[in-house]
Amino acid sequence: HFSFCFRFLSQIFGAVILGFGLWVLLDNQSFMNVLQQSSTSLKVGSYILISVGSLSMLMGFLGCIGAIYEIRCLLGLYFTCLLLILIAQITAAVLIYFQRDLLKDEMSVIVKKIILDYREGNTTADAAWDYIQRSIHCCGWSGPGNWTENPVLKNNSKSEYPCSCANLTAVNSSVPNNGFCQSESKQWPVYTMGGHPFSCSHSLLGMILSICLCKSIHQEDYTKVPKY
Repeated sequence: HFSFCFRFLSQIFGAVILGFGLWVLLDNQSFMNVLQQSSTSLKVGSYILISVGSLSMLMGFLGCIGAIYEIRCLLGLYFTCLLLILIAQITAAVLIYFQRDLLKDEMSVIVKKIILDYREGNTTADAAWDYIQRSIHCCGWSGPGNWTENPVLKNNSKSEYPCSCANLTAVNSSVPNNGFCQSESKQWPVYTMGGHPFSCSHSLLGMILSICLCKSIHQEDYTKVPKY
């Protein structure tokens, strides 16, 4: 039954949203955690995702029960909540689209501050940013030049660079995962691309998935919901 399958899918989508919200809130080695260290808005957003995901799962469950046992009250409640979630998703997508430049600038300020305050990778934000640079093979926000403003590297007479930036194909020996490493030459053996393009692609992917979800919700046949 298509109606039942769609309600079951809404539970799955709800579980995905819930899982993403929990990941943003709990994962200490992600780009989201880096942003959370300096901005409380992301933490608030994660709670919103958890709430929306939980509500979607609950509504999907109630919709399935209502469809199986033909309980008009549950079907009506399911329709109303689904419509509210759809409106909220569209509103959020529009706000994110029109505020994308502001969000991009805020992310840039946060990450550059982390790079500026970086010492030996002792803080949670330092460890998270080290993990990001190692994982996606990048260095800095817009490029390795961001690290030249770091006081440790700026005031050091030795030619050092952040270890997590190391391009392993250009380094003869293994390097630590955090802190600073000494370079044999003035040219750092690091990746030349910053983390900014990767964050943009992740955001774009998230927006595409959100639009697909909204479209699938919009295409449901609401005429099957009994009238009071």
